[in-house]
Amino acid sequence: MGLLDAILGRSKPVRPDLDQLFAVPSAALTLQAATGFTPTGRGSVCFAGVEGGGFARLQEDVRELLDADTERGGIPVEFSRDAYGYTWLLARHPADDSAALVNDLHAVNTLLQDGGFGPHLLCSLIGFRDAEGRALALVYLYKRGTFYPFAPLPGDAEKRDNQLELQVRGVLGDDLRVEKDLSRWFPVWGAPGL
Repeated sequence: MGLLDAILGRSKPVRPDLDQLFAVPSAALTLQAATGFTPTGRGSVCFAGVEGGGFARLQEDVRELLDADTERGGIPVEFSRDAYGYTWLLARHPADDSAALVNDLHAVNTLLQDGGFGPHLLCSLIGFRDAEGRALALVYLYKRGTFYPFAPLPGDAEKRDNQLELQVRGVLGDDLRVEKDLSRWFPVWGAPGL
């Protein structure tokens, strides 16, 4: 970063700390013991799409890497776009194999980062459910290197279960780097994997 950048308040994009995702499988055990929420085996990565052949090739590389096990019963990944124009990749594994899910999400993020698209990574989420069918996601913010819980209330209205989110923050405080700034706990309504 040069002197002019410092004067104008510009900074280089923060490099995502992708290895934080590897803490999720042990945090999932803590979460299950304390709240009854168990992994669904579904997780997703959200990134700002980029036009061009290089990015399209990278998406195909991601698909080929993660779909390599489909002949042995693996579930193919799915790409989708949300109403805001962000691209989501949905990965699925057996619910009891959160380590494999995290490995896939980490692989996607690493390919994007190594391909020069790290600044386009927004978040990843890992889905959970309890015996009552309530949904919960652990959302990882790359540029902050932190997690936060997102708990939508059942039904069509876009409302959150703030009490549950705060409870999960307290439960996982020793297992994950939880985002302290609650204003950064963005809703991810309708996110694949939730």
